[in-house]
Amino acid sequence: MRQPPDMTGGLPRHRGKPGDFTADRRVLVLIGMALLVGSISAGASWVLLKLIALVTNLVWFGHVSTGNVSLANAHPGIWMVLAPALGGLVIGLMARFGSEKIRGHGIPEAIEAILIGGSRMQPKVAILKPLSSAVSIGSGGPFGAEGPIIMTGGAIGSIFAQCFHLTAAERKTLLVAGAAAGMTAIFGTPIAAVLLAVELLLFEWKPRSFLPVVTGAVVSAAWRPLLFGTGPLFPFAERPDLPWWGLAAAIGVGIVAGLQSGLMTRLLYAIEDLFDHLPMHWMWWPMLGGLVVGLGGLIDPRALGVGYDVIADLLSGHMVRDEAIRLLLVKSVIWVVALSSGTSGGVLAPLLILGGTAGWMEGLLLPGGASFWALVGMAAMMGGTMRSPLTGVMFAIELTGNIDMLLPLLAATGAAHAVTVLLLKRSILTEKIARRGQHITREYAIDPFELMRTADVMVTRVDTLPVDMSVDAAVAFFTSDQRRHKSYPVVAADGRLSGMVTRADVLRWRTEGNHQAATLDDVVSDSSSVVAHPDDVLGRVADLMVASDLGRLPVVDRASHRVVGLVARKDLLRIRAVVNAQEEDRNAYFLREKALVPEARIAEGLPL
Repeated sequence: MRQPPDMTGGLPRHRGKPGDFTADRRVLVLIGMALLVGSISAGASWVLLKLIALVTNLVWFGHVSTGNVSLANAHPGIWMVLAPALGGLVIGLMARFGSEKIRGHGIPEAIEAILIGGSRMQPKVAILKPLSSAVSIGSGGPFGAEGPIIMTGGAIGSIFAQCFHLTAAERKTLLVAGAAAGMTAIFGTPIAAVLLAVELLLFEWKPRSFLPVVTGAVVSAAWRPLLFGTGPLFPFAERPDLPWWGLAAAIGVGIVAGLQSGLMTRLLYAIEDLFDHLPMHWMWWPMLGGLVVGLGGLIDPRALGVGYDVIADLLSGHMVRDEAIRLLLVKSVIWVVALSSGTSGGVLAPLLILGGTAGWMEGLLLPGGASFWALVGMAAMMGGTMRSPLTGVMFAIELTGNIDMLLPLLAATGAAHAVTVLLLKRSILTEKIARRGQHITREYAIDPFELMRTADVMVTRVDTLPVDMSVDAAVAFFTSDQRRHKSYPVVAADGRLSGMVTRADVLRWRTEGNHQAATLDDVVSDSSSVVAHPDDVLGRVADLMVASDLGRLPVVDRASHRVVGLVARKDLLRIRAVVNAQEEDRNAYFLREKALVPEARIAEGLPL
């Protein structure tokens, strides 16, 4: 009997040859595309910052300029209340008649596009998002530019990808590459941008996505000296000599930052619920939020706008206690209310200010100086709120150029992350997505289907049909009480697979009625059989079942093609039980090892 062809169900050949990674040469194409996406996103970052500066100068000082200014010099008065409200009205109109995607701070929208929208963004988002953010921040909104540029850079990558024949996974890679490039250009933090992509946006750890994202961040960093200048954005050279309990103090600051983060997150969505109950269209909400921003500006004008000058003062020591307290309270209120109203703006800069001012005040009671603890508070607040602790650590290091801060930053950020994870089911970024009816998880784990082999789960005692069985006998078998399955392997006398017979085949033969003299060898031996092998990873087997729409696959020896087992869908589902057991079963093996009888020791894999 001839050897049936080895069928893969249309799967790529590399699934049959497992390795550490699944990347192939196509990643080089994505890297080449990421070079262009990163360059365009860097340019878009420059345009966004210039637009923010232009609107700020026009609204508050009445002249045309793209130079950076501080709103601390703005004159308090009725215009300070009206300007943010009018800016909110403009944003509401842009969102109503342009695109709702410009509402919010950008990162949840990018996540939603990746997970739900096939990484497709509309071209108008790439235009309206930076324009709306420039209006929001320039008119006094207490936001940063990083969220909007992450959304804008992601839109650039997505639009570019949609011009070519790419998969959804490849579009996602270029979307995230654009987002990382935008963040790198604004802050000069390429490593933190890549970590943010890994911890927050990619939802995977693969060379196929990691390498293009690195490329986008690196090329953006290469453009940055020409666009924004060299050096860290907020230089900080202090190297405090902490006492032996210094790391414990850093953990304490992190815990406070985690509690602060949890409070801000709950307030944000509580106020958003209040906006939902207002008897008016959401288009008007940003205007109401702008009124609150303006009133806050009357109390402390420095709470308005991006606030990069505030961050610089916190790190340089040019801050006093009363100003820090006032800034913390006012910035917290106007940021939460404005963001809840659905206006456009980023969260990173406000988080740095809120965490930094809290850390600065704690530093008045701790050794090492208030500026040192301000930086620790910034990293902890960012890492805890965004559930991205490694990003928070590297962001603070790259932002200041001070690698000596690594250990206290890691301790504080880890503590803040622990607090927010234990207190809140969702972060400030994912709660909005969950409220839209979508569930996402931020945990990475190895797919157990890629670790286990077919031999680990297959049934070795297989019910088969002989190749010389007549069709009539097969029909009678399938219509009798003897049939236990919907399909059976057909094997020759030496155990080699000839094909598969299913219930659908039998029904077809009964309808045709012209196979009375035929045997199974006549009707199945020319059919191509989809098979698995004992050493196949279960991921490949699951893919074969999906591609061929089969619930049972024969398992054959690669060399002899003899049937050695069978795997069914229910066998694959049992893997879930194995994973759950690994998470839930708690055994102290060293304590119980000596108490086990020999049979139990063998079952546990322990030596006698």
